[in-house]
Amino acid sequence: MTDPILEVEDITLRFGGVTAIRNVAFHVNPGELFSIIGPNGAGKTSIFNTISQVYRPQEGDIRWKGSSIMGTRPDNVAALGIARTFQNIELFPQMTVVDNLLTGRHVRMTQSWFDGMIWRGKAKAEEMANRRRVEDIIDFLEIQEWRKHPVALLPYGFQKRVELGRALAMEPELLLLDEPVAGMNLEETEDMARFILDIRRELGISMIMVEHDMGLVMDIADRIMVLDFGEKIAEGTPEEVQKDPNVIAAYLGSSDVHAD
Repeated sequence: MTDPILEVEDITLRFGGVTAIRNVAFHVNPGELFSIIGPNGAGKTSIFNTISQVYRPQEGDIRWKGSSIMGTRPDNVAALGIARTFQNIELFPQMTVVDNLLTGRHVRMTQSWFDGMIWRGKAKAEEMANRRRVEDIIDFLEIQEWRKHPVALLPYGFQKRVELGRALAMEPELLLLDEPVAGMNLEETEDMARFILDIRRELGISMIMVEHDMGLVMDIADRIMVLDFGEKIAEGTPEEVQKDPNVIAAYLGSSDVHAD
């Protein structure tokens, strides 16, 4: 049996007298699409922030490929192979699509700023390789027509694709998707679902997805963890979670929850 790529072991996160996460444990297997759901304020985004080490849990451990990453700087966590998108788009609006994607290559650059400034030798070769990687992502996400446009001019759904592309540019082994279809219409949601499935199938990247769209979650997730007030109340396949009485009471509101 393959070892998990990520193990979250009984973490507890407090902010003063408020406990945001209490004794939460789960794991993610290689190539798996693991989803976290729960009401607003349940602690979903806080889980992401602990994995990326923006927040440091007071208790528990987070292990990446068997080794603890507790206390690791967030930029070093990214360099290990953990990338994320954000619920609210965090792009550089006046920069082009290509330049926004190139910012995701920063963690993979090895040459000094001085070598990059004079742009010759290894630095030139590295930048050309980075640009080829970015063009591959542009093709993968079908945003060729927008590649030279400032991000601010793009429709909302395409901006979300660019943010996903920037995370892919980091060459992650684990991708944290924070509400990837929030604010999208049905067509945009279907397109994003297709890209997420292609990332798993064609690129083999493991993913953790936080999402409120239950149709999407139940349709594409391999396993689901349900949070309520910072505590895990259920975990299992979509079929198992839909039937769990604790989930029905706390979040779904009905046992008749199915993807369209």
